[in-house]
Amino acid sequence: MSGAGELQIPEELRVNLEVLRGICRTFIQEQFKVIGAKQAILGLSGGIDSALVGFLTADALGADRLRTYILPYRTSAPTSRADALAVVAALGCSVEEIEISPALDAVEAALPAGAEFSPIRRGNIAARLRMITLYDQSARYDGLVMGTGNKTEAMIGYTTIHGDAACAINPIGDLYKSQVRALAAHLGVPQSILTKAPSADLWPGQTDEGEGGFDYPTLDRILFRLVDQKKSAAAVVAEGFDAQLVAKVQGMMARSQFKREMPPFPKISA
Repeated sequence: MSGAGELQIPEELRVNLEVLRGICRTFIQEQFKVIGAKQAILGLSGGIDSALVGFLTADALGADRLRTYILPYRTSAPTSRADALAVVAALGCSVEEIEISPALDAVEAALPAGAEFSPIRRGNIAARLRMITLYDQSARYDGLVMGTGNKTEAMIGYTTIHGDAACAINPIGDLYKSQVRALAAHLGVPQSILTKAPSADLWPGQTDEGEGGFDYPTLDRILFRLVDQKKSAAAVVAEGFDAQLVAKVQGMMARSQFKREMPPFPKISA
């Protein structure tokens, strides 16, 4: 099983997948022990990131302590729901489905009239409504909201503040997308999820790579050099990577730095 995962990961990002599984398992167990929470609260999008977090959480705590939620909007792809339910079936955990369309419609109607809502604006509101729902359920069940954002998304800012970026703990926050895919394959995440194009499901046919103009393996290799190896852009380009793409990645990292930090404030106290 581990071999299938390793085929999907750039050589420089390969890790021992069983060791990685153990690290994530221990992390989840220790966090729940320290905090004292009873349940793990997880939104299932039908994508690989939330699926992996579901498998890791069930592995660490048991499926009986994992509460999952499917939170569709009217334009959500039917396959997203089907894939989310495949995760539920594989794990044997609980699931609730809560339609967010009425809430989003109400928010949109309450906002000042003006330019037509863009898919990005609507997608951000949807992400925040989903997180409102998950945090409410965490209060209901004395739980922790599980994060599902990976390192690749965080480094380029492909995330919504107070939306999918909000969580109590994040088991995959230091994993590049390629590593997420490899570990997911290793743990037995359904094949339909492993093979489909990554998508935030913001609108019909939307994909991460199509919207961003990149492919994840190449993006991960560039980020690994810029972030982990702390190489200059010139050094990365010298290794054969496209100069325009490297510059684009640097720009995305710089513009999204604020998303990776607590809000700044002036220092007043001594």
